[in-house]
Order: sequence, then structure tokens, then C-alpha cells
Amino acid sequence: MLQVSFIKENKKEVLRGLAVRNFADAEKIITTIIATDETRKAIQTELDNTLAEANKLAKEIGGLFKSGKAAEATILKEKSGTLKTLSNDLKDKLAETNSALNELLYQVPNIPNILVPSGDSEDDNETTFQEGEIPKLHEGALPHWELAKKYDIIDFELGNKITGAGFPVYKGKGARLQRALINYFLDKNTSAGYHEVQVPHFVNEASAYGTGQLPDKEGQMYHDAKDNLYLIPTAEVPVTNIFRNVILKEEDFPICKTAYTPCFRREAGSYGAHVRGLNRLHQFDKVEIVRIEHPDKSYEALDDMVDHVTEILRELKLPFRILRLCGGDIGFTSALTYDFEVFSTAQDRWLEISSVSNFETFQANRLKLRYKNSDGKTVLAHTLNGSSLALPRVLAGILENYQTPKGIKIPDVLVPYCGFSWID
Repeated sequence: MLQVSFIKENKKEVLRGLAVRNFADAEKIITTIIATDETRKAIQTELDNTLAEANKLAKEIGGLFKSGKAAEATILKEKSGTLKTLSNDLKDKLAETNSALNELLYQVPNIPNILVPSGDSEDDNETTFQEGEIPKLHEGALPHWELAKKYDIIDFELGNKITGAGFPVYKGKGARLQRALINYFLDKNTSAGYHEVQVPHFVNEASAYGTGQLPDKEGQMYHDAKDNLYLIPTAEVPVTNIFRNVILKEEDFPICKTAYTPCFRREAGSYGAHVRGLNRLHQFDKVEIVRIEHPDKSYEALDDMVDHVTEILRELKLPFRILRLCGGDIGFTSALTYDFEVFSTAQDRWLEISSVSNFETFQANRLKLRYKNSDGKTVLAHTLNGSSLALPRVLAGILENYQTPKGIKIPDVLVPYCGFSWID
């Protein structure tokens, strides 16, 4: 969430950034936010003056009673009662105005970094890096959902029977390969300095608001209405909320966390061949990395996270590319995002497998995540997160790109983790 002070002091910059995002009615909502904040300040000033007058009056009343001037004190008590009623009305009005201001602020996305290109959709994203030779598959090569059926390693129909579409069952070597990938990703992250945590798979409303899933992604999360809890769409939500309402010290930076969790997304409206098999699921496994950084170091940290994911993909020997997302495709909370995509040879298309983002102070402002700087001033930290990695499309890439006429070869780096070299 943007700070009102930032919006007021940088109105032109805010409007420029919202234009890059193609954000509708930007001028109208920013003007309304500024006007609502001015109203809030006026109410606060009137309330402060009313309370000050009431306090002064209370002292006068006490003095009159002590002096035996009860009649005069009674007259002032009537005036005090009027002031009390007025102050209560002003408190209610202030609470309503604060609530209205917050609702307006919740609608405004983060301001994109100057590096974010203009654009309307994923077609306008910029490719910043590409590596790896796309393999030439043998005649009769299959997409991963057919390979899964052929080698009996993922059962989509059984998952549909148990729960519904988008909830596959991993079997035998498929399940072991999933576990191998999770352990490999976690080992890579912890060896790079990320501290592993296990976190809840449900979060409360405050946590969902803290990282920006609410209200922006409300319809995309599974919600338990009775307890008002949300199934997590990514480990980013509970891990980042570890630091909600926390004041750090400068020497605490950088804070680096990693976690494995299942992730749950309704993905409402997702249909068609492009979401077949593992391409888009309602439940999937993911290993996440989260960083809490000093503002002066956050973009250096973002580059480090991009390099880290790059190293993992190089070890897996999968052809991949890195995209800088345009204003029309970047997430609501992000200031700058790099997407990683693996090429699916059997499907002849690129599959997104990771997003690495810097949110700057956007999440920290919602979370009240701050630190004391060298001057003793309390300021907002920067937050970052990245998939390291999401398993379904990595697995799809491995199955399709490593298939041969005699079976599916396991990437060398994963053999020690899964205990076999081939699926055949």
C-alpha cells in the first residue's frame, strides 16, 4: 500500500507509474485520496482542539468545586457534556474517514520501477536473457500428460475423482521425483544462506491484507468462511507475515527465508488446452524464497535472487529465458518482476516457472514492517520474494525435454535425491 505522504509529495510520479500499469481512473482516485486525507486532517485537528478544550474545562471545574463555587462549576459541566458529545461524534467521523481512506489506498497498485516497460499484456514483456539449447525430440515424443499416463507416474483422472480437476495424484517414481525436487530446491536455498522455516498453510485476513492478496486476489483464494481463514496461494504470505508489526535493527539485514508449502489457487476462469496437465493446477508444490532488505540494498538483492534461480535452472539443464514484466502484466504489489520460463519442447511453448519480485515498501507499509536507521528514525523496510521453484511446470519441462525412446532420463543433479536415473 502506498503511503499518503508519498502520493501527495510525488503525485506526478505516481500518475506516471499508474499510466505504465494502464490503471483506469488514476487521476480520479489519486485526487480523491488527497482530498479524503485533507478531510481526515481537518477532523483530527478539530478533535484535538475539542479534547484540549475539554481537558482545560475539566481543570477549571475542579478548581471551582474546590473554591466552593458549585453553581459556576455546574454551568461549565453542561458545556463539558456538550464537548464530550462533540468529541465522540468527531471520533466516529474520524474512524469512518480513516476507513474510507484505507479502502481507497487498497485499490491502488504499487508504482512500477523505472525499468518496467509500458505494455498491455504478456506479449509486451521484455526478454532480458535466454540460455540452453532446445532439445530435438524423437519422432512420437509426447506432452507430459501423456508421458504421465504412459509411465503411470501422475494420475489426473484419479485426482479428479477424489477432489476435482487440477488436483493430480503423483504415484511411484512421480511422487519420488516431486520429493527430490523439493529437497533439492531447499538444499540449494539453504546453502545460499536462506533460513528454512515451516509455516501454516492457512492465514488469517490480516496476513492476506499484509502481503496484498486481499482485496486484489480475494476471488482467487480458497476461503473458510466459518473461521475466516484463507488457504495460502504461496508461502510468500505466511513467511513475510512473520515480520508483521515488527521493528528491526539495521544490523538485522539481510533477512533471508525459504519454505516449502503446497499452494492453493482457485484459478477461476482457467480453461482450454493451455492449462492442460500440470500447466495450471488448483493445488501444487512450491519452494519459496523471501527477503527483508534495507532499502539501499533491495535491488542488489533482487539481482542476487535472479542469479540464484538461474543457477538452479543451469544445474537442471533446462532451456530457459528471463522476462522483465511490462506494466500491463506486473503483479499488483510489485515494483519490478522478472519471470523465468522453461521451454516445453513437446508443447512447443514457454512455461512460466518462477517470478522474482521487489515490492519495495508496498507490503511493508501494510505489514507495518519497519527498522530503526542510524539516525534513530523508524522507516519502512523493503520486501522481496521469488519462486525457487514452482514444481508443476519444472516437472513438465523435465518430463518433456528429457524424454527418449526408451524412457525419461533424470537430470544428473537430481539422481542422488530420487535414487534412480530413469523413468521407464
